[in-house]
Amino acid sequence: MKKDSPRVAVIGGGAAGFFAAITAAECMPSAQISIYEAGSRCLRKVKVSGGGRCNVTHSCFDPAVLANFYPRGSRELRAAFYRWQPEDMISWFAGHGIELKTENDGRMFPVSDDSQTIIDCFSAAVEAGGAQLVRGAGIQGISVQADGRFALDFGKGGCIEADKVCLACGSLKGSPLSEILSALGHTVEPLVPSLFAFNVIDQRIHDLSGLSVQKASLHVVGDKRSVSGPLLITHRGFSGPAVLRLSAWEARSLHEKNYRFRISINWLGDLSETQLREQISWLRQSHGKATIRNRTIGELPRRLWESLVEASGISPEIRWAQIRKTQEDTLITELIDGQYDVRGKTTNKEEFVTCGGVRLKEVDFRTMQSRLVPGLFFAG
Repeated sequence: MKKDSPRVAVIGGGAAGFFAAITAAECMPSAQISIYEAGSRCLRKVKVSGGGRCNVTHSCFDPAVLANFYPRGSRELRAAFYRWQPEDMISWFAGHGIELKTENDGRMFPVSDDSQTIIDCFSAAVEAGGAQLVRGAGIQGISVQADGRFALDFGKGGCIEADKVCLACGSLKGSPLSEILSALGHTVEPLVPSLFAFNVIDQRIHDLSGLSVQKASLHVVGDKRSVSGPLLITHRGFSGPAVLRLSAWEARSLHEKNYRFRISINWLGDLSETQLREQISWLRQSHGKATIRNRTIGELPRRLWESLVEASGISPEIRWAQIRKTQEDTLITELIDGQYDVRGKTTNKEEFVTCGGVRLKEVDFRTMQSRLVPGLFFAG
């Protein structure tokens, strides 16, 4: 290795850090590249992603459409997605012998259904690129020297100099990087949780833990934004993709509410009141002798259906032809506008995703380089 070879320091041993190092090695074969990971293990979140299967990417190949799925920074991310998007990720993995599959909801996983497949692929690519992996090296300080190079302080891990630095640490929560970036001139937006489940204590879902609805729709009462998707009833309340999506979009507003708010759930997805009344009318006429218990609406789990019927003040043994107008109105409300009080949030030990960080206007999303500090890049 030549002494004058550029030195690249990647801070963070997650998926973004590994891929940044791999890309740097491909673009600058002569560079000295090192990945610095504060912990003892790398790619930890890859290991648990997608329930251990690793949700690699999503089958959306229009950058403009893809960007709109992001709660914050959609306009800025569009520029990045025109340079690298899921189609490119799929091709990259194919070139490394990894085949991906698409599930009904658009999520893409390795055909092995094992996150270790992705970990092994990234690890092999980093090794092939000649990058050095340094564990137990948590960044403590970054400064810019007179010659424009960076001085990196890893505390007991020592100090190094680098020509380029890529910060791929994920959330700044609990990290000294907020102060470090501020000292470099960057603005750090306040950090708040952005991916969490809702704590709900309600008789209607008591003892229903583990039941799920594949297509529910929900929104915070008083807000117009509605999200749809699978909803899971847990021993603490609600979780699942729909709830996590709502927590991401409303991260700041829910934080301001101190995680005390009310949600409205349409258990039947996008079914309207008019459509639901038409279905009930059809049931009265065509299946009037059937009991409400035995002739349900939609594809709700039987126990959830019975709970909502009971909450409407209706005996599950009553026949569809016998249901009164007032009972019908109450049942309709429970099915498409059931309101539940949320009293707190539940996270998986630590926040998996946070809202906030480096101000978006201070990053060039065509290159992911800082607009304020040349040679400083961000990923993940």
